[in-house]
Amino acid sequence: MAKLRHVSLHTADPEKTAEFYKRVFDMVEVGRTDSKFAEGIFLSDGTINLSVVRFKTKEAADRGDGLGSAFGLHHFGFWVENEDETRCKLRAAGAEYLFTVDRPDYFEEKYKGPDSVMVDISGRGWVGAEPL
Repeated sequence: MAKLRHVSLHTADPEKTAEFYKRVFDMVEVGRTDSKFAEGIFLSDGTINLSVVRFKTKEAADRGDGLGSAFGLHHFGFWVENEDETRCKLRAAGAEYLFTVDRPDYFEEKYKGPDSVMVDISGRGWVGAEPL
């Protein structure tokens, strides 16, 4: 069974937003990123990874939903047991493949799901997320 393990927020100020979640919900900082696409902070409650990022370009911030760059919920991700099986289920359900992020620290595939919401799948998970 797939488990929700990753949520990504797009914000103008990752430091301030991350401090809010750390202070109010006792989330713990488990990593940082500064790639050509985004800078941000990875938080965890021990189960779910919350990425708090500022995308560096309008293209990187675009969720593929036709609304362009928007602050707030950007996407969420499921840690899956079988990526191939999940890919087949996504296609059969009408989800549109968008692109893949394949880096040494993580791997995820992005799809456009219902209501144009971006959904990630990963068989490797995210830092700070509880394994399956």
